[in-house]
Amino acid sequence: MASVQEIRVPTLSGTSEPPPIFDGTTRLYISYSCPFAQRVWITRNHKGLQEKIKLVPIDLQNKPAWYKEKVHPEGKVPSLEHDGKILVESIDLIKYIDANFEGPSLYPNDPAKKEFGEELIKYVDTLTKDTFGSFKGDPVTKTSAAYDYLESALGKYEDGPFFLGEFSLVDIAYITFVERFQIVLSHIYKYDITAGRPKLAAWIEEINKNNAYKQTKPENPQEFVDFVKKRFLGQ
Repeated sequence: MASVQEIRVPTLSGTSEPPPIFDGTTRLYISYSCPFAQRVWITRNHKGLQEKIKLVPIDLQNKPAWYKEKVHPEGKVPSLEHDGKILVESIDLIKYIDANFEGPSLYPNDPAKKEFGEELIKYVDTLTKDTFGSFKGDPVTKTSAAYDYLESALGKYEDGPFFLGEFSLVDIAYITFVERFQIVLSHIYKYDITAGRPKLAAWIEEINKNNAYKQTKPENPQEFVDFVKKRFLGQ
């Protein structure tokens, strides 16, 4: 697991020269503010791969032309350059890194836990859809079922505070969105998603002790609040 604070390298923008792509170096292309990219960044850190996987942050508002031409045709992050190929999609990437690189495993061998883990990972889309869809209406009413689902899921295993007991890819899949939703729902709507959900509160508290995760947290949480205000509320 990450134990030393990694210095964030500068973000590459429209005028930045490309790295020597496909020179054998493994690179993770991210944006420091992207929750999808953050998932893969946490996975890399937790497995202690800071020296093996080089971070290449991209400015999504002013993307270098070479990124779309040579790395990701849609210009999205995250993407992983490994063994002469480019791999995309955050859930696929966290599973790929866990399976193909050294470091502590982030998925259990227990078939029942693995099956439950897959079910939970599929539910992430429901949580994000319900929460984003609630921003123009009443988040308390529209998201309660989703956060109650998380509270219930966190009670399934008693061998730890995480979804599958031990810290896993499931926690990584959720936390990058839950952290942002918690801030937005509290700031704009005065809605505390942990109220009446002690397991969810304990889970968030426990993940915030994880150094691999802490190093990836947005430096400016207000940025996502401002995004929601502008995008959904016209403010």
